Amino acid sequence: MNGNNRYDSTRDAWENIWQSANIQVELDAVQSARSLETIRAYEPYLPKNDLILEAGSGLSAVVITLRERGYNVLGMDYALNALQASRDFDGNLDLLAGDVHHLPFPDHSLGGYLSFGVLEHFEHGMGPALREACRVLKPNGTLVLTIPYPNVVYQLVQLKRQMGDDSTLTDDGFYESTYNRAQLNGEVAKAGFRVLVSQPTSHAFTLWGLGGPFQGGGYYETSPLAEAAGRVVKSTLPWAFNFMTLIVARKLA
Repeated sequence: MNGNNRYDSTRDAWENIWQSANIQVELDAVQSARSLETIRAYEPYLPKNDLILEAGSGLSAVVITLRERGYNVLGMDYALNALQASRDFDGNLDLLAGDVHHLPFPDHSLGGYLSFGVLEHFEHGMGPALREACRVLKPNGTLVLTIPYPNVVYQLVQLKRQMGDDSTLTDDGFYESTYNRAQLNGEVAKAGFRVLVSQPTSHAFTLWGLGGPFQGGGYYETSPLAEAAGRVVKSTLPWAFNFMTLIVARKLA
């Protein structure tokens, strides 16, 4: 699997992204209303007294945030520079290097597994990583997953790319895909989970992708217009303007 050119080029792209990123800015983004709404949706399902892994933790903003909320979370990533930057920021973080397809944990050893915008980056699909997550989770362990949805803005971008003969693989080798609701629920169930929550999130950020008046001045910041319009489409067209689908599932006993 590591010999796959797109797999390696995507990892290289992430290392380049983290090289120029800022942990405090990432933390501020996690504290945005958009992100906190998602956290509140999955937090009731997290075990308080068991080990939780964030697989693909990047600069550890979610790890830091959940640890502050009393959860025993450790982070793992295959981008070594992201792990080093995280340790420089907070030397008390529990972090390790690893691949989501080969987790360094025994069978049935974790209470929770978190994956935020990670599994869409593998050309071979999310199945192998989901099965590995199922392996290490205890029976009834919690899976929390977010994956991009092919919303109306994404479809417009794809149409533009097709007209320009582009693909989902960008010039820097960064691979990304999307999953509709049925595809995502099916992949999760096939890997050995029972889906408890499947809901659209971050509607304002879908509008951010249109640019112009929908973008604020900060790091991936949505404007007041995007926030207001996002609330409208959330109630009227929740799936058409869904940015990331949130999945909460339990490993079958």
